[in-house]
This record gives sequence, structure tokens and C-alpha cells, in this order.
Amino acid sequence: MKTKLFSMPSRRCHCLTIALLALLLGSCIKNDIPYPKIQASFTSISAEYQQSVNIDSLNRIVTFNLTERANIERVNILGYSLTPGARIVAPSDTLTVLNLTNDVTVTLALYQDYEWTLKGNQTINRYLVVNNQIGSSNIDVMGRRVIFDIPGNVDVTKIYVDSIKLGPEGSVMSPDLNHQVVDFSQGVSVDVTAYGETTTWHIYAQVTEVTVFTTAAYPGTQVAWVYGEAEAGKDNGFEYRESTSASWTKVPANWITIDGGSLMAVLRNLEPMTEYAVRAYSDDMYGNELTFTTQSIVQMPNSSFEDWSQNGKIWQPWLEGQEPYWDTGNRGATVLGSANVEPTSDTSTGTGLAALLKTEFKGIGSLGKLAAGSIFAGSYVRTDGTNGILSFGRTFEQKPTKLRGFWKYHTEPISDVTAGFEDYMGRPDTCIVWVALIDSEEPFEIRTNPNNRHLFNPDADEVIAYGFVESGSDIPSYTQFELTLNYKSTSRTPAYILCVASSSKYGDYFTGGRGSQLYIDDLELIYDY
Repeated sequence: MKTKLFSMPSRRCHCLTIALLALLLGSCIKNDIPYPKIQASFTSISAEYQQSVNIDSLNRIVTFNLTERANIERVNILGYSLTPGARIVAPSDTLTVLNLTNDVTVTLALYQDYEWTLKGNQTINRYLVVNNQIGSSNIDVMGRRVIFDIPGNVDVTKIYVDSIKLGPEGSVMSPDLNHQVVDFSQGVSVDVTAYGETTTWHIYAQVTEVTVFTTAAYPGTQVAWVYGEAEAGKDNGFEYRESTSASWTKVPANWITIDGGSLMAVLRNLEPMTEYAVRAYSDDMYGNELTFTTQSIVQMPNSSFEDWSQNGKIWQPWLEGQEPYWDTGNRGATVLGSANVEPTSDTSTGTGLAALLKTEFKGIGSLGKLAAGSIFAGSYVRTDGTNGILSFGRTFEQKPTKLRGFWKYHTEPISDVTAGFEDYMGRPDTCIVWVALIDSEEPFEIRTNPNNRHLFNPDADEVIAYGFVESGSDIPSYTQFELTLNYKSTSRTPAYILCVASSSKYGDYFTGGRGSQLYIDDLELIYDY
């Protein structure tokens, strides 16, 4: 009898072994097929009593700018649209009523989850103006308290209230102090009812023997913005002088803005890099003196667009080896065609070079998109498919008042539109030049991809000043243009200047007229009014 050393496995055992092996191998196989990376975004959204809305797809923030009639604690969402295929997964599957006193986090899903922040921004105009008031009232919204200053020779028991508004538009105040003579010796309490709720405010008069103050001075280069407080109804104004001079110059009345007891003036025709002194006055009394030093005159390099170089088919507004200051959208335009920003010898002076910006369709047949010619202070970062990612802004600390330059323009009817701009089809195309000063920590990033679009918003918090000029009709020969920078804040110091010109105003949305052409030459920052 032979000893059996080996035996054949049964069919059942063989199948089980294969199954276990397949399971083991299957667990080691890595799924390398990635999900599509399409950001789930709000493409539109609207709310009741909305003044405007800003959708920041880059940082995934929606900011509602609400009118006074909106109850910020109960904001009704009227409608919204999302990236095709996206849906809301948190805090619920839809948006109806939001409490925007604090930020609201909303999660959108499209292959992956994306958190969005919804913000509410509402400014309620509150004021209290009384006879003989010094300066403006100090209104503490959180503490619901108002304090105003009056001179010591005023009878605090008989103060006439010119106007008062402590709640939003449509609110009711009880008692109504408007146009009443009020005893403020012990303070006064009023109830303000709005949105179905009542809050109590406390108002106090503060007696002071000093009746005129110079409160602030913020210099530019050839201008300065100065502020003061004085007794309303008096002969109020400012005087200024160079620090080395003993004689004072009275500020002309048309340079001064007076609001009750608050004064503001724009001093003009100042010398750059010079120290000055300023003081407010009220009748024959003078406030404290403040000193300030004006800034220097700074121009943007190559702002006449004389310097160009070429990298393949891409025209660049700088010389080879030169540090770039301006850039164009040429790197994006040349993905599907030729450059649409180039130098031209057709200039405002007849000599040298200028910049020619052209709106053209890039692609073959229906495969492609419209590209507006644009030139800007900043840099082209990279191309996202057929879309551009740009860095707008160059380091800048001055406070110019205007931008002046020369332009020539030929407009064509708008031939290409994207969603939301259908009504623009056939209208004359519009060119634009704009300037902004911002105090953000870095330049402003522009993204034109609709999936994560991030465009400049003049009303954004980081914007200190903004101005623009545009034309929707032909300018057949070079003409001087001038835009004025409107300052939202004169106390803040800029970190960057943004300066942009485009042959199509809505080029960021791939909307414009094929064949529109803008010539730009001899830009100059102005520092006086």
C-alpha cells in the first residue's frame, strides 16, 4: 500500500480559493478614476429688499447688500440658481428665510461638498441734529445710546430738535422728538418700533466749554482732506498755512462741506512733500492746530505704452529684460488665436507707440469664445482651460484724484453674449477705463471661469477709491479723457493701484462686439482737483 502524499482539491475548494484570491486582489486595486472637479456655485441669488448682491465664487462668499426696509434677522430669499447638477445639502435642502445678523454657512454638493458663506450687509442711516450742536451726535447702536455736545451758554432744558432718526426706514419713534423743544437736563428715553419689535434708546446732552475742534487731517500729494467740529449756525470754516509760514490762508467756502456742526474741507493746490498746519474756526474762536506732510508725485511706469517686446505670437507691454508693470490678456487669447492687444504707431502725438485693444472671436467656427482686448496694471497668472486667471494691482501708497489720458474707439454691435446678457445683443459695444485703490494684503485675483468666477467689485470693503470712464459710441480721433477717483475713505492708505482698459466693458463675461477697437495712450495720474 502506497502512502498518499498529495491529493487533488475538490472543485468546491478550488472555486473558493479563486474567490478568496479575487477578493484579496480586488482589495488592493486602487481606483484612479477621479471625480470631476467642478465647483458647486451660486450662479444667481436674490433676496427681498436687496439693493445688490455680490457672488464671490473664488472665496465662496455671497454678500447681500440690503436696504433699510429689510429685516436682517428674517431675510426672505426670492430665488437662486446653482451650477448645473449641484444641490444644497445643508443646513437644509433649500433656502427660504435667513438670519443674516451673523454669517450663514451653506453646503453645496456636486461630486464633492463646497461650503459657502452668506453675509448680510445693511447700513441704517441714524442721526440726531439739534440747534447749537457742536459736531455730530455720537450714536452707539449696540448700547442704544446717543450723546451730543452743546456749548455751556445753551439752556439744556430748551433744546430744539431739528431732526432725529434712530431706526430703519418706516420705523416709528415714541415720543416723536422731531421739531420739538425738549428738556435734556436728565436725559430722554424714546421707544423705536421696527419689524414688529420695540427697543428703547437713551439720549443725553453733554455740555462743553470748547466749541470748535480740528479733528483730523489726511494728506494726499497736492490735496488734503481735513475735518472739524463747531457750533452749528456759526461762521465755521478752516485756515491753513505752510509750517514755515506765519500767515494763515482761509479755505474758500466752495471747498468746504458743512453738515450741522460737522465740517469737512478738501485743501487744494498744495505743494508735494511739504508740511502744513490746519485749524478749524467758529466765528472768532479757533480750534487746535494739526500738522501733516503731503505725499510725492508718482506715475505708473510705461503709462504711455512705448515699451513692447514679443514672445512668439504674444505681444508684451514691456521691453525684454525689463520688470513688467502692465500685462494683457494675450496669453489667454492666443490659446485659440492671435494676440488681441498689440503696439500701434497710431498715437495721440503722432510719434512713438500706443496700445491697441481689439475684441475678437477666438476659435474655429462655433468652437471658441469672444475675447475682449484688455491691458492692466498687474500680471497674467495662468490660463484655466480657455479662461484667464489674472492678478490686478501694483504696489502704490499715493492718493491721486484723477486719471487723464487719450483714447480713440470704434464700436461694433454686440455679437456674442453669455447667460444673463441676452438683452445686450445688437446694442453698441462699450469700452471702459477704470482705476481703483485698495488696501488688501495682496493684489486682486481675477477669474473669468464661470465655475469659480471672481471679478472686481467697486463696492467691496477693500476698495478705498474708484473711478471709471466709458464710451458706447465711436471716438474717431484721439480725444483726452479724464476720470475722477471717488474716495470712500480718506483716512486709509492704499496698498495697490488697479488700472484697467478694455475694448468691451463686459468682456469678463465673454460679451461684446466682434471688431470693437480701443486705442489707449499717454495715461497720467493727477493729484489735484
